[in-house]
Amino acid sequence: MISCNKRLEAIPFGGLYEIFGKANKLERQGKRIIHMEIGRPDYDSPDFAKEAVKKALDKGQVHYTDVNGIEPLRRAICEKEERRFGLKYDYETEISVMCGAAEAIGVIMLSMMNPGEEIICPSPFFSAYREQAIIAGVKLVEVPVLMADNWELKIEEIEKRITKNTRMILINSPNNPAGYVLNKENLEKIATIAKENDLIVLSDECYDEFIYGQEHVSISTLEGMRERTLVVKSTSKSFSMTGWRVGYVLGPSNAIKYLNKVHQNFSTCVTAFAQWGAVEAFKYGDEFIDNMVKEFKRRGDYLYDAFTKIDGIKMIKPKGAFYAFPDITAFGMSEADFCNYLMEEAGVVGVPGTSFGDYGKGHIRLAYCRSFDEIVEACDKVKEALGKL
Repeated sequence: MISCNKRLEAIPFGGLYEIFGKANKLERQGKRIIHMEIGRPDYDSPDFAKEAVKKALDKGQVHYTDVNGIEPLRRAICEKEERRFGLKYDYETEISVMCGAAEAIGVIMLSMMNPGEEIICPSPFFSAYREQAIIAGVKLVEVPVLMADNWELKIEEIEKRITKNTRMILINSPNNPAGYVLNKENLEKIATIAKENDLIVLSDECYDEFIYGQEHVSISTLEGMRERTLVVKSTSKSFSMTGWRVGYVLGPSNAIKYLNKVHQNFSTCVTAFAQWGAVEAFKYGDEFIDNMVKEFKRRGDYLYDAFTKIDGIKMIKPKGAFYAFPDITAFGMSEADFCNYLMEEAGVVGVPGTSFGDYGKGHIRLAYCRSFDEIVEACDKVKEALGKL
């Protein structure tokens, strides 16, 4: 029998994809299912991006590209970042295009860290962070961010977890799954800690466009932070291109060249014709983004208003991303049992909060990137199902 290495044994099976599989099975059996477990926008990818892919295929753009991405894409990304967020990076040396943000984060851990070193990360967090750290042979140290504290990241909680092995701080704002947004004051405190302790900051900004009522601030724009920050972004959410697998890292050139060492040996390059489609998305996709974000705000507002009227549910209105992360402890059920109950009784699929770290306990995550009609239907069904408990 073939066995895996010791690191992989530490990664549990199940979580999001286990409940996704159960939901699909119920759906095949004829049950009406509203999929709120997967963070995938229900929008199609932009037509102009898809047309560019067709043209690229017809032109034979089906071979290897530069390891860090085709030049037109790197240019288009850097132009968009400056246009939308004021981030200024050299398209020749300070960007690498990778196979989605997931690969980018894994590559950063493998490139920038030594086995046994530690990453400090606010929790709850995107579920892949923990698994990627295990694969890289490094330790993810969780910092609690609690709904009881209005999802405020307490800087003293970071400070007391710094050890001689700490190498990196990983932040994600807007946050998946809790929907909070780190403001400039939060980021300045994190920046001070990073500079005082000579730490790298990995800033996952994949939901940078999905902010409601305030502006996105990247920690890389703060004084002294550009040279120690690696910013990760993606086309998956902003352009609803989840299956295209086009993400990227922005950072200082001395780091990017080492990231490319790992990237080229893992995947050689991002799919050539997908890159040509992404060029058009970055050039002409601003209106597409703005329309989608406006609609997602409408959906999130409705879900929040509906859920806060359900007895036993506690929730803070998301400021960013497109997830609700309600507290369900009043029902006296485990997160997994609660999600299974909603799936079987209401046909609404969520994810146990413990999939997102130790401090996701007592919560479930619901992605409101479904159609508005489905959100309305889901809220009605959840209310009815919980009323039976």
